Amino acid sequence: MRGAQSLARHPSPFRYPGGKGWLAPWVVGHLAAGTSVFVEPFAGGGTVSLAVAMAGLADKVVMAELDAAVAAVWQVALGDQTGLEALCRRIQEFQLSPASVAAALAVAGGDLVAVAFRTLLANRVRHGGILASGAGLTKDGERGRGLGQRWYPETLVKRLRLVNSLRGRIEFVHGDGFAAIERHAGDRDAVIFADPPYTAGGGKAAGRRLYRHWELDHGRLFELMASVRGTAILTYDDAPEVRRMAAMHGFAGQTVAMRNAHNAAMTELVLTKNVPVTLAAAA
Repeated sequence: MRGAQSLARHPSPFRYPGGKGWLAPWVVGHLAAGTSVFVEPFAGGGTVSLAVAMAGLADKVVMAELDAAVAAVWQVALGDQTGLEALCRRIQEFQLSPASVAAALAVAGGDLVAVAFRTLLANRVRHGGILASGAGLTKDGERGRGLGQRWYPETLVKRLRLVNSLRGRIEFVHGDGFAAIERHAGDRDAVIFADPPYTAGGGKAAGRRLYRHWELDHGRLFELMASVRGTAILTYDDAPEVRRMAAMHGFAGQTVAMRNAHNAAMTELVLTKNVPVTLAAAA
């Protein structure tokens, strides 16, 4: 039972910088009555989308991701059984060591299964799960486990198979998040949840360090999300520039206390439009 509960709380195969597992319960609570479509245009690790799909709270969940390596994982995980099981075998049979990791990550190209495997391996052995170029490998790790501290083959396989079981509810799009928003902006019953790479405001350059596709026109994103006729939800670092854009485009919101990957206390802004309830449950 404990394993099943853990899988339900952490269904994504990714460790993702800036992941939104802390917000998923609020989103699920807000969608208690269900909706026609839930859209996550910057899917990344997909935790919120998976939570919505697992709870059966949307007729369709749309996940969009521009990064080809991250997209490969979702394409295989949400694809046919042949590709899924090929990826699961590679994960289960891989003998992790510094030499084998170096050899695996030095390879380029290959089919979707090969790309998906390298992406998950890099995500699990690099410091903080960072996939951007230049990220270093984990060293000491938890309890001195070093490079393998986050490499859990059986857990990864269970998560991938769980994701695959949801493929009838999820549409994955390898492409631009803005286009995904535009396709559903006119749907009054749609819920669009945008968690962009955090590069706006405060002089922070974390996006450049954490993501391959970190450059984003945040002004355009706010304009587009403000045009959404259904429910619009945005999450951002709390910065004056972000607050200014939120006020300009009529977003309501509040700061939410959370902890980052280093267990440091911080706050994040959850901004909403056309949401008929308060955000108290997000705290």
